[in-house]
Formats: sequence, structure tokens, C-alpha cells
Amino acid sequence: MTITGIKVRKLIPEGKLKGIVSVTFDNAFAVHDIKVIEGEDRLFVAMPSRRDDTGVFRDIVHPISTEARREMESEILNAYHASVRGQL
Repeated sequence: MTITGIKVRKLIPEGKLKGIVSVTFDNAFAVHDIKVIEGEDRLFVAMPSRRDDTGVFRDIVHPISTEARREMESEILNAYHASVRGQL
């Protein structure tokens, strides 16, 4: 699958949650509510999740391979940074 669109839906200047992003794949499949989070050392991407019956949060969707995760995270963070620069 190829990422064909990334939309930064919300920028959040305060707190650890920095943004909410939607990603479109192959102009046919969209994933919403991907979070850009400020970690201890860097920004990272968190996939949409929900709480299960035991109270544990589980990803609803996620990349299967490390390579796919790295590629997605890189493209999402590039779009996030571009959006932040556009806000200045």
C-alpha cells in the first residue's frame, strides 16, 4: 500500500499530544485519529486505539512490519512538521 495523502487535522501546542492526523492509502482507504505525541527524546506516532474489557488500550490498526512503521512514521512526522511551519 502506498500513502497517497496525509492530512494534519489538528495541531495542539500544549501538552504531550501534539497533533491528530489522517492518512489515506492508495486513494481508497483512510485511517483517522493517528496521534503525534511528544516522547522523552523525540516525537512519535501512535495508532488509533480503544480500551478493551480489561481496561487495556489496544491498537485498532497498525503497521505489521518495522519497515512499514518507520516509513509511515517518517511521512506522518514530515507532514506534521510542515504543518507546524505553515502555522508560524
